[in-house]
Amino acid sequence: MRRSSIALGVVGLALAVWLSFAVRYPSDKTPEGAYARVAKSVNQGRPRDFFAYLETDAQHACYTIGEFRKRARERILAAYPDPPKTELAAQHRIEADAPDGADVWAWFADAHGFVTLLRRDVSGVAKVEISGERATVETVRGTRYAFRRRENGIWGMTRFTAALREEAERAARDFALVDQAAKDYERERAARRE
Repeated sequence: MRRSSIALGVVGLALAVWLSFAVRYPSDKTPEGAYARVAKSVNQGRPRDFFAYLETDAQHACYTIGEFRKRARERILAAYPDPPKTELAAQHRIEADAPDGADVWAWFADAHGFVTLLRRDVSGVAKVEISGERATVETVRGTRYAFRRRENGIWGMTRFTAALREEAERAARDFALVDQAAKDYERERAARRE
């Protein structure tokens, strides 16, 4: 009898926790739910937590930034001479060492003031307008945030996509320059050995 009471108590507690979460947060497959999760992570100062609520293009850009910065750093360390090697390898160390796109996003959001920008206006939802795969969440303070439905049904914020794409393109261009310079250094070393 005592075991069944304990088991019922545990099940009841688990159900209560689940219901309190479900009641406080609408599904992230709604713009309101995605915005609520962004707001929570901003208020907690944890931008990594809302990486899942960026639109797909923004997420891909974060992975691209990390990948190109890692490749550039590897080429610099392998082919550049000192002293430029040490200085150049350190320039994008954080992005290059980031384990995944969410970590690139967290660094980028903090470094570029995105969290501070959002913190100024994270407030309740006044209204939501949905038009097909796009939605706009308007806060009680009047700020409007655009969202786009992702392939998995979760709504992703679009506000930072352009900046992230631009940084991904810059990382790709930087890698091309680093790679060309690395090839030049390698040719020069080979010529000196001959």
